[in-house]
Amino acid sequence: MKIYNVIMAGGGGTRFWPISRQATPKQLLNLSGADTLINESIDRITKLSTKDNLFIVTNKTQIQLMKETVGDKCDYNNILIEPNARNTAAAIGFAAFNIMKKHGDGIMCVYPSDHYIKDEKEFICVLDKAINIAEKNNKLITIGIKPTFPSTGYGYISFDKNENVDNDGFEVLEFVEKPNYEKASEYLQSGQYLWNSGMFIWKVSKILEDFKRYLPKVYDKLEEISKYIGTDQENKKIQEIYPTIPSISVDYGIMERSSDVIVVPGDFGWNDLGSWDVLGAIYPTDEDGNIRRGENICIDTKGSIVYSDKKLITTIGIKDLIVVSTEDSVMVCPKEKAQDVKKIVEKLKNENKNEYL
Repeated sequence: MKIYNVIMAGGGGTRFWPISRQATPKQLLNLSGADTLINESIDRITKLSTKDNLFIVTNKTQIQLMKETVGDKCDYNNILIEPNARNTAAAIGFAAFNIMKKHGDGIMCVYPSDHYIKDEKEFICVLDKAINIAEKNNKLITIGIKPTFPSTGYGYISFDKNENVDNDGFEVLEFVEKPNYEKASEYLQSGQYLWNSGMFIWKVSKILEDFKRYLPKVYDKLEEISKYIGTDQENKKIQEIYPTIPSISVDYGIMERSSDVIVVPGDFGWNDLGSWDVLGAIYPTDEDGNIRRGENICIDTKGSIVYSDKKLITTIGIKDLIVVSTEDSVMVCPKEKAQDVKKIVEKLKNENKNEYL
């Protein structure tokens, strides 16, 4: 079966504010020093399928920069534009209906746009295993990451080691929300939990079947849109119908409800780059445990992240802080509060300070 790569790239990256904004979210930024996250995501998966079979789901505020950023890496007709963000179920279903309408059935591989992966060769090897299982079985496949520490920032997947599928996959018992530190430590010690990577592999026909079964209201809206794909009414109908789609994640709406979920474990140096405190996955630290980018002078500074977009940052006598400076904003917080940076974005929205969003 043909393989179709789908990259979800409509998020706002709010936990990476102030460098990540609505029009320039983190997936369109060069955080690694090599290329933008979206381009790194595309380059990793080119071995699996051609650019004609690559789809990117983004939103209207990002579309122009998205096209400029990816250039000829993707057919512009395959960049699907959401008029409003309606969570991951709508985005994935939107892509699935487009693939089915334009190409027919095949294997659909879904990836977030903002992950960092160190061992790309092993990453492709794990994907090949998942694709093989999806071709042979009418199952929903997800990639689970072997945990390396008791993370409280990731969701977990419990799996049955005794229920093996084609040697490489295991039956999923349950999805677990982000746990507290004690629970995360238990999960790590048990060896029966994996981190939820948010990557999925399945037949297009299978995921559409499960949308119809588990999320009929989402399915019906997307099916109505699909009638107009390729017609002169397509954009008009998307603008009319898409904002009315119920907002729900594919994890909660389908994956947690289905008994047909298989997890393929992976260990390829994965990090979801969700917040400032995980930059250590990309950058080495200095002799004091600091990550320093841009112009800075740090005196008696330890275990901190100092990131300057343009201006000089100077620090004296600080420890375990995040200090970020851009042209119009400065953000300072303890590393342990990195997940709460998104609350700043929420407050800016509530106070209508849109120039900072």
